[in-house]
Amino acid sequence: MSYFKRLPGDAKPNKSLARLGALTWVLIYGGLLALVWGVWVRPAHEDSGWLLMTGGALAAVTGFALIYVRSRIKDEP
Repeated sequence: MSYFKRLPGDAKPNKSLARLGALTWVLIYGGLLALVWGVWVRPAHEDSGWLLMTGGALAAVTGFALIYVRSRIKDEP
């Protein structure tokens, strides 16, 4: 079973779907990293910490939403 869906007779994966998958995981992991970094920075710099936590949470939520979007895409030639 593969993350990237292919058509039955198609030898090449769809590059747009591969980019969407890459963007999804970059947003999820980058967002979670920024969120944790914001928690660590917040005691010393309140405003910067909250900014990192908010931006990281938004990026991670966007990445999780893209997983749903990808699941709804129909692979048609």
